[in-house]
Amino acid sequence: MFSWYRQVTPRERKTFWACFGGWSLDALEVQMFGLAIPALIAAFALTKGDAGLISGVTLVTSAIGGWVGGTLSDRYGRVRTLQWMILWFSFFTFLSAFVTGFHQLLMVKALQGFGIGGEWAAGAVLMAETINPKYRGKVMGTVQSAWAVGWGLAVGVFALIYTFVPQDMAWRVMFIVGLLPSFLILWVRRNVEEPDSFQRLQKEHAIPQSFFKSLAGIFRPELLRVTLFGGLLGLGAHGGYHAVMTWLPTFLKTERNLSVLNSGGYLAVIIFAFWCGCVVSGFLIDRIGRRKNIVLFALCCVVTVQCYVFLPLTNTQMLFLGFPLGFFAAGIPASLGALFNELYPADVRGAGVGFCYNFGRVLSAVFPFLVGHMSDSMSLGSAIGIDAGIAYGVAVIAALCLPETRGRSLEASSASVPATVNGNESARA
Repeated sequence: MFSWYRQVTPRERKTFWACFGGWSLDALEVQMFGLAIPALIAAFALTKGDAGLISGVTLVTSAIGGWVGGTLSDRYGRVRTLQWMILWFSFFTFLSAFVTGFHQLLMVKALQGFGIGGEWAAGAVLMAETINPKYRGKVMGTVQSAWAVGWGLAVGVFALIYTFVPQDMAWRVMFIVGLLPSFLILWVRRNVEEPDSFQRLQKEHAIPQSFFKSLAGIFRPELLRVTLFGGLLGLGAHGGYHAVMTWLPTFLKTERNLSVLNSGGYLAVIIFAFWCGCVVSGFLIDRIGRRKNIVLFALCCVVTVQCYVFLPLTNTQMLFLGFPLGFFAAGIPASLGALFNELYPADVRGAGVGFCYNFGRVLSAVFPFLVGHMSDSMSLGSAIGIDAGIAYGVAVIAALCLPETRGRSLEASSASVPATVNGNESARA
């Protein structure tokens, strides 16, 4: 699965490590907050609702940041935008260490989320445009697996700091550590170049002349269909994930009386499974195609969730079943980076990737809400199973309505558009 690494150029390797590092540090910053929630609740007398509001607002601003960051990468360059966003989220994570109340924390975390979303969009386009098309799926899937690496780093940093620092100060020290990712910028400036496709746009003076023109460019008539179905795919992928992950701990604790979800062993299984799922998904999308891979992982997610909510499981069985849950949940997001990049021409690629991926992140909040509402008239397990089936069904339908883009060149000029959206192999962009 990693033989591609020996076959790519030094330039492609450097770009890979820049994007992998940026995404893993994104995860590090996000997971730090999740781990620090109990300490923050104690420090500022927060309610669980307050903590949930902070998480929700951060999710919304990260989605906005993804669209805006992608659009900025169309105007000012992929590498430059990547650096801006890494500096942005590192600074506001650092600033979180000095807040003195709920409203300050809410504002700082919202601003941090903007940079985290923007970094993914800029990095995804940079990596997709730089790597050889025949390795694009594998490399994009491996970059997505960096989330698991950053998640694991956050757990390690949390354990280390809370071992040696008094608990009332440990969360502040942890956020101060969040400034360290900014040093990645120095390496990026010295080692990473703009993709050839973006340099060609500059030479042809084909870069959108205004930010808003680039932002709206993905809705022009020849791109409207892929934008709508791409957004629906993002909605289904994220909606299924949040419908399950938001309510599954409550279901297993209240209706099954299982405690394994609170154990470090279960967390380690989920993190490792997520990494494996991203890598395997990246391998498969280059073998069987983008659409088939999304359909495969969506169906497997539905089956796995049904096992969770309907089978009589013990703690030990739940620990082992955590692997397929994390594995299949990772497969669809790992497919999106390659597919979304291949749907758009170079002049609006960043805006398109940022919109499709993040449109679903905002609206996916409706699925956890529906689970809670439906559980008033049925069991919570049934509500989770039905909503997850609906969400992943949306993902399947949207994927089947998009073109198969495996192997598509990204060397397109701004005048190029997808040739067709009929489900067959499209002409090269």
